[in-house]
Parts: sequence; C-alpha cells; structure tokens
Amino acid sequence: MKNLWLSLALCLTFTAAFSQQQLKGKVVDQSTNSPLIGAAIWAEGTGRGTVTDTEGKFILARLPEGKLTVKASYLGYESVSQEITLPYADELVFSLESKDFLSEEFIVSATRASESTPTTFKTIDKSELAKRNLGQDIPILLNFTPSVVSHSDAGAGVGYTGLRIRGSDQTRINATINGIPLNDAESHGVFWVNMPDFASSVENVQIQRGVGTSTNGAATFGASLNFQTDTRRDEAYAEVNNGFGSFNTWRHTVKAGTGLLNNRFAVDARLSKITSDGFVDRAFSDLSSWFVSGGYYGEKSVIKLVAFSGKEQTYQSWWGLPEDKLENDRTWNYYTYDNETDNYQQDHYQLIYTGQVGSNWKTNLALHYTYGRGYYEQFREDDDFASYNLPDVTIGEEVIASSDIIRRRWLDNDFYGFVGSVNYISDNGKLDWIIGGGANRYDGGHFGEVIWARFAGNTNIRDRYYDNNAIKDDRNIYTKATYEISPGLNVFGDLQVRGINYSFEGVNDDQRVVNGQENYTFFNPKFGFSYEKGNRTYYASYAVANREPTRSDFTDNPITEVPRPERLNNIEAGVRARSGDFTYNANFYYMDYKDQLILTGQINNVGAYIRENVASSYRAGIELDGAYQLSPVWTLGGNIAFSQNKIAEFTEYIDDYSVEEFQQEIFTYTDTDIAFSPNVVGSAIIEFNPTKNLSVNWLSKYVGRQFLDNTSNENRSLDAFFTNDLRISYSAQPRYFKGLEVNLLINNIFNELYEPNGYTFSYFVPGGNGRELVTENFYYPQAGTNFLLGVSMKF
Repeated sequence: MKNLWLSLALCLTFTAAFSQQQLKGKVVDQSTNSPLIGAAIWAEGTGRGTVTDTEGKFILARLPEGKLTVKASYLGYESVSQEITLPYADELVFSLESKDFLSEEFIVSATRASESTPTTFKTIDKSELAKRNLGQDIPILLNFTPSVVSHSDAGAGVGYTGLRIRGSDQTRINATINGIPLNDAESHGVFWVNMPDFASSVENVQIQRGVGTSTNGAATFGASLNFQTDTRRDEAYAEVNNGFGSFNTWRHTVKAGTGLLNNRFAVDARLSKITSDGFVDRAFSDLSSWFVSGGYYGEKSVIKLVAFSGKEQTYQSWWGLPEDKLENDRTWNYYTYDNETDNYQQDHYQLIYTGQVGSNWKTNLALHYTYGRGYYEQFREDDDFASYNLPDVTIGEEVIASSDIIRRRWLDNDFYGFVGSVNYISDNGKLDWIIGGGANRYDGGHFGEVIWARFAGNTNIRDRYYDNNAIKDDRNIYTKATYEISPGLNVFGDLQVRGINYSFEGVNDDQRVVNGQENYTFFNPKFGFSYEKGNRTYYASYAVANREPTRSDFTDNPITEVPRPERLNNIEAGVRARSGDFTYNANFYYMDYKDQLILTGQINNVGAYIRENVASSYRAGIELDGAYQLSPVWTLGGNIAFSQNKIAEFTEYIDDYSVEEFQQEIFTYTDTDIAFSPNVVGSAIIEFNPTKNLSVNWLSKYVGRQFLDNTSNENRSLDAFFTNDLRISYSAQPRYFKGLEVNLLINNIFNELYEPNGYTFSYFVPGGNGRELVTENFYYPQAGTNFLLGVSMKF
C-alpha cells in the first residue's frame, strides 16, 4: 500500500511538472521596433506576471497547458492582448502603439534640469524610492544620495526628521511639489513630519545641488528638492503595503487607481497610517495621511487636481541628550509630562493645467492652496506670571508670582497663489526657451494659550498671552533658455527677478510688540554651458541667489537692526558619463557667501539668541558618484564628497555669570569651520541579484566630524561615524496577485553608536581662578541595530 501511494504521488508530481509551461516573448514599439523596457506582462487567470528586461524581453514560467490570454501594457501605449495555446514554441511578440497624450513631465520641466543643463543633479525614480520606503520619512530615504546627512529626533527615522546637503540645512534647501513651493514662507523650513508616507505618492524626485534651476519659493542656498507626484497609469490597480519593525513601528498603506477611463480620465488615491514608539523614551509618532489625484488627459492638454493631507502627533524629543548620558542612557528624554506633544495638520490642494499650442509651444499653470494649523503643548514648572502677561495671584496674605502651567503655542496659516510658464521649442530643436513666474501669499497667525495653571487667579482657560500675525507676498518672473550653438555644445541662461513684501504685527511670545515691514527685490542670474561628446556631458555654470532673513531674524532682533539679506555666488563644473556597464558623475563646486546668517551667541534685549551676518564665508568641494555592473548579478555603486567649509572671520559671544552684573565675553576666530559641515561624506551600495526575484543590498554611510558651532572646537563637535545597513527584497507573482514583494531592512547592523545632530552652548560661572568656562553639549542619538519588514501586495 505504501509503494502504491508513493508511486501515485510521484506520478502526480511528474504530471504537474510536465504540465507547467514556459513562455518567452518581447515587447517593442510599433513605429520604431525598439524594445520597451519595464513593460508589464500578465497571464490572465493564472496570477502570473512579469516585466520586460533591458532588451524588452520577458519570460513567464509555471504556466498551465491550454488556451491562455496574455496581456502587455506600457505607460503611454495602447495595451494589447493575445490568445495563445500552450505549449507555445515561438517567441511571443507584442507590438504596442503609442497613445497621443501630452506628457505630464512638462508639469515640472520649468524647475527641472535635463542632461544638457549645466548644473549638478541626481534624479531618483519611483522604483528606487519604493525599495527604500518602509515608512521612514523623506530625509531618511534620501540618505544615500551625494552630500546628504540625515537625522531623526526620535532616533528611528519616523517623526521629526531633517537633512543637510553640502552642510546646508532644510531652511536653505528649496523644495517644490509639481513646481509649487513647499518651504514655509516665514521659517523657510520643510517639516516632513507633516507629510507622512508622501514617498508612496511620488513619481520621482530630482535633487539639484547648489543654486540649480530653482525658480519658485524660497531661495536655494544649498540645494533643491523637486518632487513630481504620481503620474497616470493606464491600467486599473490596487496595492496594499503593510510593515512592522523595531520600536513597535507599524505602517499601513492602501493605494488604488482606476486606470484610464474612456481613454481620457484617471483617478488615484492613497491612505496611510504610521505609528512608532521611537528609539528615544516616549518619543512616539502617530501619523496619518491621504492623497487623491484626478485628471483629464487629452491629446493636447492635461488638467489635473491633486490633493493631499498629513496629520501628526509626536511626543517631543527636541531637547536632545546631555553629553553625560551618551554612554549609558541613550534613550533619555528630558520631557516627562504625558501630553508634551506636537500636533499639526497640513492640507494641500493643487489645480494644474498643461497644454500644447501648435507644434512649438507648451503652457503650464497651477493654482494652489495650503492650509496648516496646529500646536505644541508644554508643561512649564514654576514660570513667572509676568512672562504670560498675567497678574500675580494673592491667596490670603501671600502673593504668588509664579506657578506651574501648561501652555499651547499655535500656528494657523494659509498659503495660496499660482505659478506658470510658457515653453517654446524651435522647429530644429536648437532653442528651448521658457518664460514664467508666480505670485504667492502667506497669511500666518501665531498665538499662545495658557490652558492650565496650578494657581490660576483671575484668568480664563485659553487666555492668549501672545498673538501676532504676518503676511508675506512673494512674486517672481523669470526667463531661461538653452541654445545649441553647434552640435553637442549648448549655452544656458536664466534671469529671475524676485520681489518680497513682508509685514508683521502683534505681541511676540516674549511679550514684546513686534510691528514691522520689510521689502526686498532680488535679481538672480544664472549662466552656463554644456558640451556633449560621445557618452560624456561636460558642463560649467555660474549662478547667483539672494535670500531674505527668516521670521525669527525679524522678531528676535531689535526692529531697527534687522539683519541684511544673504547672497550666494555659485560655480559648478563637472562631467556626466555613461559607458556600457559604468556610469559616473564628477563635479567641483565653489559657493561664496556674502552676509551669511549664523548663530553667534549674541542675545537681544530680552535674552533671546539671535543670528548675525558674517561678511565672508564659502563652501568648496569635489563630489564623485557612480555605479558599475561587475556582472549580471553584482552591481557596485557609491558616492563621496570632499569639501572645505569656512568662515573668514567669526565673532563668538559667551554669557558671563561670574561677574555681579551679567555681560557677554567676545572672542574672535579666523578661517574657522562652518557648523554641521563635515569635510567628508560618502556612501556605498553593493547589490547582489542571485535570481531575478531576489535582491540583496549592503548599504554603507560615512560622515566626517561635524562641529556644533562655528569655533572649530573639537570639544563641541559630533564624532565621525560609519554605519552599515542590509536590505533584502524578494518579489513573486503568485496566483491572484499581480505582484508580491517582501522587503527586510536591517539598519545599523553593527550597532554603531552615533549622533548626526546636536547643539551646544557655553557660559562662564564663578570658579577657582575667578571664573570657569562651562560647555554643555546636547546630542540626538540614533538607534542601534533595528529592523523594518514590509510586505507589498499588488492587484
């Protein structure tokens, strides 16, 4: 009986094995017969699918015998289905006809660089972002791009995160979404925590280092990030992404799209939820977001409505970790009040039109509106009533001048306007000319409330102890052109005029009346050339950027001593090359700053630290990045940047509490390093693909020493660090799925103890020799070895 069952099982096994068939084929463009790379192939009713390789070829394995319908689709082409009978001995060829649709790429073309643009850039597409996206924020996903240093307050990449590019922080990095400004108009910052899981709705992002081709929004003083949101898909789809990781991190994302309806309309939507306890004690994040886009796609025009929103609640870990706790208590959090949280929601609405007029002209116009509101709540121990414009409390014969309180500090703002451009391309293709501009208004309310006091006295809940408002109008007009003066040689010019009107009035949080108005007009020219020879493009450019002070520079300084605007002169020169299996980019940059604003330790008349202009400073460096395919299964990639970042002359102010009457001691430094600007930043990625469905990546990151201030004092610095991550991805096409992918990311696999961000302050106190200098350093430690596991299902 056992032999009978064994024989039957073997027969069934061999029968099943022989009944499974393999289908080979190719997908090409109908008019040119060129291969279509990445075209989707689907065997209906089998759950089997794949995509074409670099030669447009595909293999579908484990298919059943008999009749079968196979479908091929590719963005911008009509889908084709063929009915075949397996076994099928020949190669199945799909010849797809292109659809006559206007490309959505023009939506971002006015802010983007192309191969002929003489600037330094890198574009990361959707597939590359998807490999890294397991719920962490945008700065963490961009960590392995050239000259980038990312950091996280909570230590695990979820919650408040940030990045620096070439040592410039987010307030100096211009960010746009579909060409629409993203930076906060007053602080110039971008708060990625307000946009959880935004990467899941990004088609691609271009990082331009230096001034680049930025036109809209805040001035670029270090780099720019240009995001394009999801473009149209021709086929209906649905995706579910779930993930889990260390520190009780969870991610849930659902995406769906209609595909192209009636050959003209498409709707896409996403819902996301991300939660994490954080590496730092109590530094939890509770994040949610949604994204919806709907469009009309005609032969000569696209009309698209894009709306997205993010809502966050995070427990504060802004204080950082004191130096004496670095060794033994890296998760320590200064805050203990149970609702010491930040709460904010930001809604974005964009109405975009792009159209083609005749054979030479294209137009683009976008209307936008952003509504943001929220607060952070704080417990304050024994605060003076005077700090809140409140009277002392009398209980019997006792006069109480201070109390424990809970306060909320609010932002309530509106940002709206339009951006637009017109593009002309000559018949011979030699001239590519754009003229455009934009006008945007920011209307922001700032106010604070006392919601509880241990000794309340004659007060009411939500009494506002400060209230002020600001209005900022930002207008610009520009023209830019690329002209091919001889085969392969292009010249580029870009002229922009930007005008700013900023007015503010009311009571500041330090109880000072801050009423003022400032107007600026900036002229920002850019010139350059590129030369294409064979598989190389050589380029060089000179660009100017001017930047107005931020809100705190106005409100913290005495109004009669407002800092001067900053100016940047930027030179970029480099080469981009592709040769077979080897691609590389090499560039030199020199960024010369005039009147750069930095913290010096000087305080205003109510004790707030202010920024001051330094006459001369610069950044100069060499950046190298490339990739080499060693074999069909091994690929090596990486980048490294070497730089010098200097201030010609810097004056430091140190508080002196060793004397009877408070004063500040002054120290002067020459040729000193700019804070948070490491001289070496590099990363490497080794990719191993033993099979078509399996990918193993080793990711390494090195960041050199960073100084916490501008004194080049190693006692006030962040140590260099070297981290290593391991990413394993496996994809399959099981029955009932168009795709199934599992991603495992092990971060900091060697448990490196490192801190990419921090701050410092020093002061004199009475000591044995009259006075003693005390320096307090605070750090933001990142998590040791941790993991994220994600499962993606596509239907």
